[in-house]
Amino acid sequence: MNYYVEMLKNYAVFSGRARRKEYWMAALFSIIISIVLAIVDAVIGVQILSSLYALAVLVPGLAITVRRLHDTGRSGWWLLFALVPLVGGITLLVFVCLDGEAGENKYGHNPKAVPAFA
Repeated sequence: MNYYVEMLKNYAVFSGRARRKEYWMAALFSIIISIVLAIVDAVIGVQILSSLYALAVLVPGLAITVRRLHDTGRSGWWLLFALVPLVGGITLLVFVCLDGEAGENKYGHNPKAVPAFA
């Protein structure tokens, strides 16, 4: 749940890097919340809650995806590749599943790196 809260706290931070675990745990909680809201919407007969939620997490979802792409050494502009039917979405899925670059890259320090204690 902490990863989901961190995604919401950094809702407009498109710089830096995000670990795979951070990305997928935030995605998991977001999907669970979406399913629960869709069920509630089906019970009340109006698609308002799930629509509002999707709108609310649009920018945080884009931001964490861009940071995840940065962790793999790719520009956030690769996110636009998802607009290509079929191939784009599959390619983006592969990119966010890949392990991040070891060490520092041009987008920042490695979030998996353990800080050296002096």
